[in-house]
Amino acid sequence: MGWITFLWATLLRAALLWAAAHSDTASAAAAIHGAGATFPAPVYNAWATAYQQSNGVQISYDAVGSGAGIDRIRQHQVDFGASDAPLTSEDLAASQLLQFPVVIGGVVPVINITGIKPGHLKLTGPLLADIYLGHIKKWNDAAIAALNPKITLPNTNITVVYRSDPSGTSLLWTDYLSRSSTEWQSSVGVSLTPKWPTGVGGAGNDGVASYVQRTRFAIGYVEYIYALKHHLSDVALRNHSGRFVQAGRATFRAAAEVADWHAASGFQQLPTDLPGNESWPVTGASFILVDKSPAGGGNTRQVLRFFNWALHQGESIAAELDYVPVPRTVVDSLPALWNTLRDSSGKPVWDH
Repeated sequence: MGWITFLWATLLRAALLWAAAHSDTASAAAAIHGAGATFPAPVYNAWATAYQQSNGVQISYDAVGSGAGIDRIRQHQVDFGASDAPLTSEDLAASQLLQFPVVIGGVVPVINITGIKPGHLKLTGPLLADIYLGHIKKWNDAAIAALNPKITLPNTNITVVYRSDPSGTSLLWTDYLSRSSTEWQSSVGVSLTPKWPTGVGGAGNDGVASYVQRTRFAIGYVEYIYALKHHLSDVALRNHSGRFVQAGRATFRAAAEVADWHAASGFQQLPTDLPGNESWPVTGASFILVDKSPAGGGNTRQVLRFFNWALHQGESIAAELDYVPVPRTVVDSLPALWNTLRDSSGKPVWDH
């Protein structure tokens, strides 16, 4: 009996030592929970499915809008937040959060006019501002017709559709309109929740896309994949360099490559209306927010492992969904940023 007792004690001790040494693996079995922007939800969900299949870690993501995502990570209700509206350095410091971009996409104007194919209608920032200000009310307005002499435009009222929830997509859209129109800048400005001068609201990218899809002669703005998903015609836009370009991975990438990224300041906002012959003028990034000093650190460690995997092994998934990875220089700078994270006991969170 003594030998059996000794054997069981040895096995128990070995099991305890193994459990202690693999505590991160144990925590990995728990679900990791994020919430935020609808802009990147399709690619985050696709990454999560592939990651669970290869690593056994479940990642759940609630597409509730950037504003709600920021609130939830601030209140420690989720393991990570996601926002298309990056926080300023001051906000990050006050909230004790760390921020980094993981994927690039584009906001596109979409229309529902029978017979006009994707990319055929041309508009400019000033014209879009006038439409959303309520100054241009009909599709055959002289200013729109002058840009599109080969298109027969209907003599019908324009139904303007906007985001009704706090939205990083709206922030990108209003930033672009502010850069295009001094009146928009002074009367409405840049905001997650602008006071829209005219139009009707839809919740989330899906809500706006669905509203435009079922409303003849409507115009709205959505992340590009939602235009494809709902079979909507997107609009060609005149960019900063004066060229009309169509939304797509090539034009999103062109804008991202000329952006000035700064890791030290949380990368801040990817500005709209960037120069470059091929740059899409309403290109944006989705940013991840995590606690700078998470209790235990295990879940945040798993968040970083997930996005590290996505940035290095999930590029083809992003491409299939018409998103663009952040530039390689940004990806290469992230480990140094993640190395600044410490859990509540002072232990480094990032372990690669």
